[in-house]
Amino acid sequence: MKAALIFCLATTVCCAQPAFKVVPLGIKGGSDESNLSAYAVAAGTTQDFICLDAGTIYSGIQKAITNKVWKGDATAFQRKHIKGYLISHPHFDHVNGLVITSPEDSANYIYGIESCLSVLKEKHFSWKSWANFGNEGEPPTLNKYTYQTLIPTKEVPLPNTSLFVTPFVLSHVSPNESTAFLVRSGDNYLLYVGDTGCDRLEKSDKLHQLWKAMAPLIQTRKLKAIFIEVSFSNEQPEGALFGHLTPALLLEELTALETISGSGTLKNLNVVITHMKPLGNREAVIKKQVRANNNLGVKLIFPSQGKPLAF
Repeated sequence: MKAALIFCLATTVCCAQPAFKVVPLGIKGGSDESNLSAYAVAAGTTQDFICLDAGTIYSGIQKAITNKVWKGDATAFQRKHIKGYLISHPHFDHVNGLVITSPEDSANYIYGIESCLSVLKEKHFSWKSWANFGNEGEPPTLNKYTYQTLIPTKEVPLPNTSLFVTPFVLSHVSPNESTAFLVRSGDNYLLYVGDTGCDRLEKSDKLHQLWKAMAPLIQTRKLKAIFIEVSFSNEQPEGALFGHLTPALLLEELTALETISGSGTLKNLNVVITHMKPLGNREAVIKKQVRANNNLGVKLIFPSQGKPLAF
């Protein structure tokens, strides 16, 4: 009887499913147009994905198919399994894939705070620069995409998935806004931080307010991962960061988070480094500096395009 109980418990543990699976469709900032910020996230074992940003879509899906993560045709997969796009801010390296693939995409949702969606409506999905595939903006509207305006700190469900999202406003070259998305699956959470400068340089408290909201989830181990950008190495002058982080500034902000959540609470927390800007050996330097700056004991993850992550 005891052996059977141990077997059952072991089977339960082994078969436990992750709260989230994430497939990076694009991981970089900057000049590599085939590999720009976009992360497809789904709950557990489902195949209903939401894109966290959409810098690269088709090339990322194709890479995942090549890696045998998914099967079939990239366009068919996008149409069937991508259930919406959470856009942190409207810079090209975060929306290029959405715009370029829009003629072949299925009807879908685009989520963002008001300042982000207004640019999509007025600049990107405008007949002056592209066909207006949205349901708002310059007529005629083709009504393929439905805009969903998110209210900061208010959680909403994401239709056609079992996920929920809460947006938080960030400062990305003040007063320009970016967004952090807190995604929930059941009682588990994943935080995706769009492009952001540190509070000290942005003369802002946006990250401080975000960290205050995250502290209870860290203390209870409900926050499974933080996706956060490190665009430049420590050699980049602070006056030329353009609203981005370095390894040293990442440590500065994570230290601020631990000050709120409590000493030692960040140990082994999954921290996924995003948006490294490729130039020469900069990515290798950033990785080395991030590891050297890991005084808090977080579990550092450097994602690869088309290779899945589970949390």
